[in-house]
Amino acid sequence: MQKTLSVINLRAIRANAEKIRRGLNGKKFFAVVKADAYGHGAEAVSRSIEDLADGFCVALAEEGAALRIAGISKPILVFTPPLDGYDVARIAHYNLTATVNCLKTAKLLGGLPCHIKVNTGMNRSGCNLDELPAILKALPPESVTGIYSHMYAPENDAACARQLYLFGLAEKLAKSRNDGICAHLSASGGFLRGGAYLKDGVRCGILLYGYAPSGFSRKGYIPAMKIYARKTQITRFIGGGVGYNSADKNYGKIGVYRLGYADGFFRGVPLGEKTLCMDAFLRDEKLGGNDLLCVMDDADAYASRAGTISYEVLTSVTQRSECVYES
Repeated sequence: MQKTLSVINLRAIRANAEKIRRGLNGKKFFAVVKADAYGHGAEAVSRSIEDLADGFCVALAEEGAALRIAGISKPILVFTPPLDGYDVARIAHYNLTATVNCLKTAKLLGGLPCHIKVNTGMNRSGCNLDELPAILKALPPESVTGIYSHMYAPENDAACARQLYLFGLAEKLAKSRNDGICAHLSASGGFLRGGAYLKDGVRCGILLYGYAPSGFSRKGYIPAMKIYARKTQITRFIGGGVGYNSADKNYGKIGVYRLGYADGFFRGVPLGEKTLCMDAFLRDEKLGGNDLLCVMDDADAYASRAGTISYEVLTSVTQRSECVYES
């Protein structure tokens, strides 16, 4: 097999889910499995923790449909609001929960189950507080099963306090029409803050896979993914370059491993000798070389070298990979 190999530890994901569950004191746990469960495989991850989760969150209706086809029966919230009648039809067909972000979406939905998203400061999606009364009026009260928002800087005390206050106003208004709805403000960062930020439940994504948002510790959570590259050749060094770089020493033998940009690895991050070059990276055989070489076992460490975040690493390095699950 020529692809990289992704080894996903479902036991680690389940242990992380159990730890989140214990920290919720009976509040609801929505597992975020968008973007193919951050590269870990949404169907496999969801099946492995369905008994622990109260529901799942995805970015797109297509992702929700894939989970239903895989046999997931728990509620599934779609973050992206329906944009047309076709989206509404898919949401209805697969028994998904839609996000309402404005009056237009509320009218388009036609009374299907929904959570209203409120903009409390991220300014990415959701209605502003002054728009909420009209949206609530346009929706049958029984169709609104939740209200939520998202914190843009969960590590910032002042920003979080302001968002908590604004969301509290939205929650009070929504629950005056239906006191049974679920209010959720926090993703992984808010969960780690705890206390009032837990509301009726939380949406945990990155923490589920063993990592924490910037400003928080991941201590006690287990990274669940390792990526391996396969050796394709051992070549005798004849001088010249090391891939697309001039050699700065005289090598004896060089091991060539099948890995490149299209596998989600960044050109500017050295993994072997020098940098990635097209569809291989090179390694001095004096260092020792197995046929399978682990090239990513800590997304935080790799992200710091790449100048990015673990989320981007996790969703990139599995895009052309063969997944193997440990359970």
